[in-house]
Amino acid sequence: MASSGRESFLERTRTALRVMVLDLGFLGDTVHLLPALWMVRQAYPQAELHVAVSSHITSLMECVPWVNKTWGYMRYPRHATLLENFQIIRRLRREQFDVVINLNGSDRSSWLTFFSGAKERLGRTPDDGGPPFWKWMFTARVHYPFKPDPIYLQRCRCLEQAGFPSTPPEFHAEINPANLAATGLTEADSGSYFHLSPFTTADCKELSPEQLARLISALQTGFPDKRLVLSCAPNQREQKKMTELVALLHHKPWQVFAGTLTLTQLAALIRHCALHICGDTGTLHLAAMTNTPAVAWFWPNPSLQQWLPTGNQYRVVVGTNPPNTPFLQAVDNSAVIEAVRSVLAGRVANPRPPSATQVSL
Repeated sequence: MASSGRESFLERTRTALRVMVLDLGFLGDTVHLLPALWMVRQAYPQAELHVAVSSHITSLMECVPWVNKTWGYMRYPRHATLLENFQIIRRLRREQFDVVINLNGSDRSSWLTFFSGAKERLGRTPDDGGPPFWKWMFTARVHYPFKPDPIYLQRCRCLEQAGFPSTPPEFHAEINPANLAATGLTEADSGSYFHLSPFTTADCKELSPEQLARLISALQTGFPDKRLVLSCAPNQREQKKMTELVALLHHKPWQVFAGTLTLTQLAALIRHCALHICGDTGTLHLAAMTNTPAVAWFWPNPSLQQWLPTGNQYRVVVGTNPPNTPFLQAVDNSAVIEAVRSVLAGRVANPRPPSATQVSL
């Protein structure tokens, strides 16, 4: 039920002047939040709009200048302490928000929403209903199953239940050209290279170093007109893996960014590539945000369908995780290469629009 009265949540709060969307998500969560966040922006055009996401990805919000303020919440590389939670509660209460919206249904974000002091608080009911006291944390509640629909669509459907107008999901992301220039590339390089994110957050989601080296060799041989750009996250684990991977290659890639890019620079790099190639990692969501064709390999997790990109410009090869195997199995390099060819052929037939500012999913 969207509200306790006859009016919808939006009708009751339409004159709000200060609105917080409290999500606390990582990179993928935050990218998937953007279509719903745009719906909130349109519903409260007069309001000062705030959003809270995980601290380490706040720079991504530079791509959405229509959000007035971004808050960072510590979730990586450690969880927020009790003191830090009290501090963010004080900040929330000091801002005197008229509306706080929380669509992820987690315990942490639900408590923060409750203690925010906002007069109107919209929450999403967990699939199991949550603890007995959960419903009292919010003044209005919506329920939409957490699977199998894509995460971005789930959040938009939640808002629709609360009275927000139904519109095609759109990212409305903007990438400053200076971000591409900061990588050393130019507009003239657009479409001339493949971008590869070879690593994820865990070995079980990754191809082995030897298989990655063979895949890179196959890409270099099969697509001689496309240069290859590799990048990884700015952490010691992935930087070490990148050094080891490059050492295995007979022909060095055109560019290697070993954890040296900001999120907005990485988004620009992906935006201008001919094709993005990766595993189950946040860069796949950046490809979706920028409407960039992509090929990915995924581990067989229960939430698979929620995170896969939709559209004919994407292909995903799903592997297996047999016991006692450190890396993803059953992803054939030939299947990945065939997926690359298929996506490129479709892209020629259906060229990408010149701007990724408004991207329908």
